[in-house]
This record gives sequence, C-alpha cells and structure tokens, in this order.
Amino acid sequence: MFKQIFVNLPVKDLSSSIEFWKNLGFEFDPRFTDEKAGSLKLGENIYAMLLTEEFFKTFVKSHEIADTSKSKEVLNALSVNSREEVDKMIEKVVEFGGKEYGNTEDYDWMYTRDFEDLDGHIWEVLYMDIDKFPGNKNEDDKN
Repeated sequence: MFKQIFVNLPVKDLSSSIEFWKNLGFEFDPRFTDEKAGSLKLGENIYAMLLTEEFFKTFVKSHEIADTSKSKEVLNALSVNSREEVDKMIEKVVEFGGKEYGNTEDYDWMYTRDFEDLDGHIWEVLYMDIDKFPGNKNEDDKN
C-alpha cells in the first residue's frame, strides 16, 4: 500500500496557479515549493505538484506536454463531504478564473461537477453517499 500520492502537473504560470489554488482555500507545502514547483496539499498525504513546463519537461524527456486545449491527459477526482461543498467549490473556481467543465451529474448516491483549472487540467469534485449506492445492501436487506 502506498503512503502518499504526488500527481505531477505542468503549469504555464506557477505564481498564478498557486494564487488560484490559495484563493480556493488550499495550502502549499513550503518544503517542496520554489520557483519551479508548488506542492499543493489536497488532503492528508495527497499532493499535486504544480511544475513549471520547463521543469516538468525534465521528467518526461522524450515526450511533449499535452496541449490541454486539444486533449486531456488526466481527470483528477476530489471527494468532499456534501453536495453543498461541491457547489461552493465550483462557485469559487469560477470566481477566481477557472471554468466549469461539462454538466452536473446527479445519481442520487453521487453528485459531481467538474472544472478546468488555469492550465486546462480537469478536476472533478464529488460527493458520495455510499449507503445509497445501488447494490449496497444494508444488514436488514440480507435476511
């Protein structure tokens, strides 16, 4: 089992990206944040490393960086505690320069909304009530 996760994402303007995420209420780990990288703390042991494109290229030497206006390389999903938190996050994203992406999905047991950050990376914000998940039987149903 892994102890931590670090998702590495290229960004065009590191200072603008850091400001965007701070405006959404997130913090950065100063030990791993400098002029080339920002260590975005998403949760306990969950980080997104926002790397300048030049620095990111040192890790993917023989590959091009995806042009997020033409293709998507990853969908990052972040779970929150309520539907209201999902909606509040999307409101803040739009307020601080991000864009809502796609449509709201409401499956009763799961509620999701997506956004693009300043660099076009897709983030899904979701709330799940696993007790309502279809096929999830409670103890009374097992008899």
